[in-house]
Amino acid sequence: MAFPFFGDDKSVVTRLLNTLPQEGRVEWIGIRPVRREPLVSLSEVEVLTDARLQGDHARVKPGGKRQITLVQHEHLASVAGFLGQSSPIDPGRLRRNLVISGLNLLALKNRRVRLGDEVILEITGECHPCSRMEEELGPGGYNAMRGHGGLTARIVQGGRLRVGDAVQVLPAEPTP
Repeated sequence: MAFPFFGDDKSVVTRLLNTLPQEGRVEWIGIRPVRREPLVSLSEVEVLTDARLQGDHARVKPGGKRQITLVQHEHLASVAGFLGQSSPIDPGRLRRNLVISGLNLLALKNRRVRLGDEVILEITGECHPCSRMEEELGPGGYNAMRGHGGLTARIVQGGRLRVGDAVQVLPAEPTP
């Protein structure tokens, strides 16, 4: 029996990128109705195609790469540990829109994911921490967030999104 990942480099990479059989979950949703104010936690939200979350103050450009931000749920405890705290960080303090569990978000860069029944995001890049992390988390907050800042995404298809919705990785497009 042949090992299923042997082959030319492009086909191997495509198969490896598509080997994400697990499903994630939306754990938290937050919007910023007003700039520099605390995030508001929601149980559900309307995601606006090629724009933002309804009610969020963000000014985004159509086709922009940072229409929505995501952070890894499993990293909340890690960041807290780096800061000497025993409880996971409150997601609203990280200033990201969505908290996702069960998937390695960094493995999704340049991929599309379906959230719930309707929403499709294209993961566009890393969301690096900013100096606000020192304000939010205290001394060392910026460095605690390095490598744990999450990802940015473009909203390919909007719709209703709820806490508890499944997050599924869509198949990677074959490289020419």
